[in-house]
Amino acid sequence: MHPHSTFGRYARIPFKEMTTEQREGYDYVMRERGMCPGPYQIWLENPCLMKLMVPVGTYYQKRSSMSPAEREIATTLIVAKWRAAFPVAEHEWISEKAGIPSEKIERMIIGLPVAFDDAREQTIYEITCALIGERVVPKGLYERAIKLLGNDGLTDLTVLLGYYSMVAFTLMAYDVPSDAPATREPE
Repeated sequence: MHPHSTFGRYARIPFKEMTTEQREGYDYVMRERGMCPGPYQIWLENPCLMKLMVPVGTYYQKRSSMSPAEREIATTLIVAKWRAAFPVAEHEWISEKAGIPSEKIERMIIGLPVAFDDAREQTIYEITCALIGERVVPKGLYERAIKLLGNDGLTDLTVLLGYYSMVAFTLMAYDVPSDAPATREPE
């Protein structure tokens, strides 16, 4: 481990000590995302893996069929399920920026029922709850999801849940606290 700044248990690689591939990975994430957020700080250790993850994160930020509020409903539920302190804190405020009322965000984080007036948001909430609650998605809910989200939207949702599970597991393994710096700034 490097005796430098840490991100939870992870000791960040100083820029001057990065390999050529790690620096290329850092430059790539900065070009694509405009920042080196949360788990990307750790994924820099494996630039080949990080280069695969950047397009997935960028897809959800720029091209997904889901609105910001819809993405945040699913993201908040999945990172809260895994009890991942850093992404829960990050997505609590991102969810507010996406227009979700704070009382609904709090209820999602602590696992209490929430109702959304928007049919798409409610369907995303229900599908996510079924999947993360280790339940079966009933036929009626599936049909409602296909009608409201389409196959592309339902697939966007399920892959988003897997992506944010990877994010949560990375940050949990390195014990990244809720108050860690969200992004890595150039030195």
